[in-house]
Amino acid sequence: MEPQHQPVLLAEALAFLAVKPGGFYVDGTVGLGGHARAILDASAPAGRLLGVDRDSEALALAEQRLAGYGPRVELRHSDFRALPALLAGATPDGILLDLGVSSFQLDCAERGFSFRREGPLDMRFDRMQHETATDLVNRLPETELADVIYRFGEEPRARRIARCLVAARRRGRIETTAALAGALRGVERRGRIDPATRTFQALRIRVNRELDGLPAALGQLAHSLAPGGRLVVISFHSLEDRAAKQALAALPRAGFRVLTPKPVRPAADELARNPRARSARLRAAEKLDQEPRVAAA
Repeated sequence: MEPQHQPVLLAEALAFLAVKPGGFYVDGTVGLGGHARAILDASAPAGRLLGVDRDSEALALAEQRLAGYGPRVELRHSDFRALPALLAGATPDGILLDLGVSSFQLDCAERGFSFRREGPLDMRFDRMQHETATDLVNRLPETELADVIYRFGEEPRARRIARCLVAARRRGRIETTAALAGALRGVERRGRIDPATRTFQALRIRVNRELDGLPAALGQLAHSLAPGGRLVVISFHSLEDRAAKQALAALPRAGFRVLTPKPVRPAADELARNPRARSARLRAAEKLDQEPRVAAA
């Protein structure tokens, strides 16, 4: 069965990108192609799109879904941080990044992203990458494991969770999502948040190096835009959103206008259709037609 796909903040992303017929756009996290398809439709008949993704399985599905657009779309297996080199001087009219893990990845048990689905403890976006979550959980010293869980999961119980994981791996190697979730059963639940939630998030971010150089990468992408071009970033947790906010806040000094003083959130009707969109935040900036003037000495 083909995986279901509901692109988050779709109408808002198109509006902030200001997609125009004949424009050139980049989807730096193309996933299953939902945003990309809408951009191609809105930029018809001659608009072009470059789509990249680290997940080769998602990219293969996107290729099938976007095949009808022919030469208007080009897909590449790559990280969005490599886009400045891939663009080779080309200047897009808009760049979209939909950060984080997708429903396709969460719902695929063998990818190991969710503690609600039994599967190998993998969590790699790019399965050509060597290190998995299994490697981290079983290799890192307790102090480093606690640091990862605290830093990337913003988990106040990180030290206790790390102790539980180290104790569990002494009894046997932790290799599945169920084994990892089971090792955390001794950690008390606080409110509605399962102790596995933030731990899984932290490991996923660390495995995929999701935050490495993110503000700098967003700045580079913004500067690659054509005059009047727009950068749109959708994030799903506070660490990503903080990085996006930091990157965009630095842009006005370099000839940009921030279009979102506050992050845009999904409307009630979208949340009713897709509850997974509840944590989404959209931020956007526009490259001005003229460079900022420098005051005379």
